[in-house]
Amino acid sequence: MELPQKYLDAMRELLGDDFSAYLDSFSEKRLYGLRVNNLKISTEDFLKISPFELKKIPWIDNGFYYSEDDKPAKHPYYFAGLYYLQEPSAMTPANILPIEHGDKVLDVCAAPGGKSTELGAKLGGTGLLVSNDISASRAKALLKNIEVSGIGNVVITCEEPGKLISSFECYFDKILIDAPCSGEGMFRKDNKLIKSWQMNGPEYFAAIQKSILSQAAQMLKPGGYMLYSTCTFSKLEDEDNISLFLENHPDFTLVDIFDSGVPSIHPYDGFSKGIGLPQCVRIFPHKMQGEGHFVALLKKDGEAVQDVPVHGRPNKLPDELRTFLDELNFEIPSSDIVIQRENVYYIPPLAGNLKGLRTMRTGTLLGELKKNRFEPSQAFAMTLKNGQYSSQVNLKLSDDAVIRYLKGETIEVDEACVTGKNSMKLIMVDGFPLGWGKYNNGQVKNKYLPGWRWM
Repeated sequence: MELPQKYLDAMRELLGDDFSAYLDSFSEKRLYGLRVNNLKISTEDFLKISPFELKKIPWIDNGFYYSEDDKPAKHPYYFAGLYYLQEPSAMTPANILPIEHGDKVLDVCAAPGGKSTELGAKLGGTGLLVSNDISASRAKALLKNIEVSGIGNVVITCEEPGKLISSFECYFDKILIDAPCSGEGMFRKDNKLIKSWQMNGPEYFAAIQKSILSQAAQMLKPGGYMLYSTCTFSKLEDEDNISLFLENHPDFTLVDIFDSGVPSIHPYDGFSKGIGLPQCVRIFPHKMQGEGHFVALLKKDGEAVQDVPVHGRPNKLPDELRTFLDELNFEIPSSDIVIQRENVYYIPPLAGNLKGLRTMRTGTLLGELKKNRFEPSQAFAMTLKNGQYSSQVNLKLSDDAVIRYLKGETIEVDEACVTGKNSMKLIMVDGFPLGWGKYNNGQVKNKYLPGWRWM
């Protein structure tokens, strides 16, 4: 790998005596990370059923290294959303941002969803997650990852961050900015980024980052936290941006990640302190088993006040929809259900005013109304837990019907794994939802979403 001389000179100046050790890290093997989705399963319970040999990522409670010989993306548990595959250092921002149940959270630059899926898991089905990405094409991957992870209390927008302000001024309790950057921390992982760096280096991205920081600040409540992160080593994009932001925003203070006083923040011995801003965190590949990251946590002055969800008036629902909802062992308030043509959505009560915004998804698509029947959606299936829908087909991992189902085939099932009277069954593996199927006399007609199928 040939690194640009300008970059090498900058890193030599930045690292001093550590420069040689940093260069040596390029000869080390790439690291692969798996993060357990605690919205669906506890870390402890996942380790009991894990089919992989995992090694703990020391600074991430639910993060693990896995061997490149394993193929976790080709396993039914991946399709069930029990874990997300993510580079280890990239797990850090969402891990540090102190999320509490009931929070309204914004992920400003969210695609493909690595941070959003963890933020949604930390919310535990409460509050609201707004995941935004300016690119509609990238947001498609974001939507799928959100849905596979089982996150229903979500709004996915496709806007330039400044466009969100009119709808969300002083609105969010927590904001995460994993800003577009020159990607210096990913050179070892993907050397194609070197060419991109030569075309658009730190100077280009620093201007974009300044703008996003300023825009996001307007959407944070008093008392709220905002986390800024990059996967670059450039001081221009990291500490210099934060210093300038603090100069221009005296109502913000920098939180010391190493001594924050926030119970949910656990600093790691391998973290390096920010250059000139020791409250920030730097991750270097020669000091930790990760690629590279910068993290800064900011707090806005004032008292934090948590919103209480307000439900509207109950709606009259079609009989076929009501019949389906009666199969659930929990209630979705009819006031939170919106029908748009044939599509039925659950809208989180904290969703706010979205008028004028490009949205890819608001809430959970519950399903479709079709000629006197209701067909539940794949997305809704993934939000459910074992027993929340009365009619199930619970397959064991060892049953070859699992992979055949994921491939879109009609499957034969043993009556012993079938519960409930409704012919529309929630298909599960080891108690974790995969999707829907129509059951009749030991046979399941496949309703698994074609775009998600095992290839």
